[in-house]
Amino acid sequence: MIRAKLCGMKTMEAARVAENVGADYIGFIFWQGSRRYIDPMDAASIGARLRRVRKVGVFVDESAERVNRIAEACRLDYVQLHGHEDAAYARQIRHPIIKAYRYGDGFSPEAANDYPAEIILVDAYRPGAAGGTGESFDWRSAAGAIAKVEKSVLIAGGIAEANVAEAAEIFQPFGVDVSGSLEINHEKSEERIRSFMQEIHRINETEER
Repeated sequence: MIRAKLCGMKTMEAARVAENVGADYIGFIFWQGSRRYIDPMDAASIGARLRRVRKVGVFVDESAERVNRIAEACRLDYVQLHGHEDAAYARQIRHPIIKAYRYGDGFSPEAANDYPAEIILVDAYRPGAAGGTGESFDWRSAAGAIAKVEKSVLIAGGIAEANVAEAAEIFQPFGVDVSGSLEINHEKSEERIRSFMQEIHRINETEER
């Protein structure tokens, strides 16, 4: 079964639709360099009204103290580290960790296996960008290296309704992370969220047969 993490949530409406149509995770971006940034107080308010979906906070090279403070306030289920945080830093975090790596930026499955994280996210690499570019990487050439990661893997970078089945076939991942393809004019589209999750459910039903 492939799980879906719908990232970059900024409104109650989008988050509620994501939960109602079966998203496994939603992501809040707490990095102020992103246009999808959300104030922690707003994220806490949204999260308090959700019941099932797991909440992930995305941070980039933030102080461990601030990460822990926001994670507690927002009652996050996971902290996603999307910068250059090393293992010593990660051990200061008091919530389960998703560690993001950018494929092509010296990606090492051995380093991912050694990192104190429950889930590894592999995103596209673009110099100067922390992620969230909407660009994909060469999946077929990357598949061999990513298969050596012994932990649960989320595939990110250019994932959309039109290609998520291909990503599932190539990587057989724990799940996928999607954001930009769910947006119209830089805002989450409830219709696109529903349509994407319909495709996820179709893939999972096909696998079960």
